[in-house]
Amino acid sequence: MSNYIEVKGKSQYDNDIEPSYRPSACGPVTAYVLLRHFFPSDPIPSINELYRTLGSTKIGLPTWRFVRRLNRMLGSQWHVKVCHVQQAIEQIDEDRPVAVKFDKWFKFKWCSRFSFDYHWVVMVGYEYVDNQLHVLVHDHGGRNRASRVRSIPYEMNKNILTFVKIEPLKR
Repeated sequence: MSNYIEVKGKSQYDNDIEPSYRPSACGPVTAYVLLRHFFPSDPIPSINELYRTLGSTKIGLPTWRFVRRLNRMLGSQWHVKVCHVQQAIEQIDEDRPVAVKFDKWFKFKWCSRFSFDYHWVVMVGYEYVDNQLHVLVHDHGGRNRASRVRSIPYEMNKNILTFVKIEPLKR
């Protein structure tokens, strides 16, 4: 069983992003990619604007701030909330990508190895490889490299993962 949403990725090292923001722009890039998916015909704030609006810093963007400020940006018709992996999978099945944060530093897993140490990405799907869940994420690229979709094993990363869903409120 698997599911994949076609989402246009973005590199956090693209030239339209303020050079001083690039190393820590993964949170705003995640928000940008999600907003572009949810509102394809609406104007989206630039990543530089999102960096400031979401309250990003040189050491990253805390989950609570991402949730709170994105909720404020989207208004009363949308709900941004931390969720569990099963809820994230349900969001994917509803054609809604999910924000995912890897954070070994503030979860105090300093000596362990993970796919990312500290990074916001966009979950665009999931798959099962040898009966093990893998999350499919846009990695936001690197210096001189476009964003690409990667298959990340859930089990080895689960202790540092936080999923954030963005969904319209039901009327």
